Amino acid sequence: MPPTGYGGIEWIVWLLADGLTDDGHEVTLFASGDSRTKAKLESVFEHAPSDQIGRSLPELRHVLACYERADEFDVINDHTGPLGAVLGGLVETPVVHTVHGPLDGEPGEVYEGIGQVAPRVGLISLSLNQRLPKPELNWIANVPNALDLEHYPCKPHRGDYLLYLGRMNHEKGAHRAVAVAMELGLPLKLAGKVREQKEREYFAEFVEPHLGNGIEYLGEVNHGTKVELLQNARATLFPIEWEEPFGLVMIESMACGTPVIATRHGAVPEVLEDERGGVIVDHWREIPAALERADAIEPAECRRYAEEQFAPERMVGDYENAYLKAIDQKP
Repeated sequence: MPPTGYGGIEWIVWLLADGLTDDGHEVTLFASGDSRTKAKLESVFEHAPSDQIGRSLPELRHVLACYERADEFDVINDHTGPLGAVLGGLVETPVVHTVHGPLDGEPGEVYEGIGQVAPRVGLISLSLNQRLPKPELNWIANVPNALDLEHYPCKPHRGDYLLYLGRMNHEKGAHRAVAVAMELGLPLKLAGKVREQKEREYFAEFVEPHLGNGIEYLGEVNHGTKVELLQNARATLFPIEWEEPFGLVMIESMACGTPVIATRHGAVPEVLEDERGGVIVDHWREIPAALERADAIEPAECRRYAEEQFAPERMVGDYENAYLKAIDQKP
């Protein structure tokens, strides 16, 4: 942490740990040994094991490194996933668990089970929409994500290309961005992760055949390149087709002064104020007609909106309140 490329959760945890440290708290961050942080760093892995993401044993080792020392802490905030949440029920120290994924289908059933075996673990949502499939869980706070805005400088001008940032899959809608660009006859730059087999298959079938004639795939870019892409885009397309719990790309774009055109799914209406930070449409086919409305939004207004709603101080304060609530509820 912070990540050099893909890693929205890692960015948030890094920002939170530094913000809590700046507020005078004694913070221990459990992350890979090559991380940079103002907190005290503890690590199981010398280097970030990105190729092992999603495998249970590396994740278990990482979680246990913290929970084996639980009595050293006033409160533990777990960001690792369901495994970390269920193990949080085994320690006396108050544990809060930030839910970074969706709760429909099997994930929701898993968290229902966690609520049965680890009822004292308080859950933190990223949006109120995220809670809808399972409103009865032990929600302790709702804390929208934030950005270190210094890492996303605004460049007030209108670019000439459309931009898509995100994983390559049907839910994120890269193929919809391609269709929009082709309809408008505008260049499109795509950047995002293509690591997993399903992502490679999706990319090969739905994106790669359309590359060329102004449609360009740039790979998984680093942070500096991502910011330049956002600063110089005409609009960022966010044509999701799933109940996304948050959508960090939207606030990254607004912070850089670039409006977002997003489909009304998931947390989009909570993150994006229509015709201030961008435009919300009901269907991706409405995106071409919405471009003129997006053009009318001043870059400085996008930036102001991001500063008002998604400053790190707000997020850190929200987490501090959640921690105090968890400590107060300790038996």
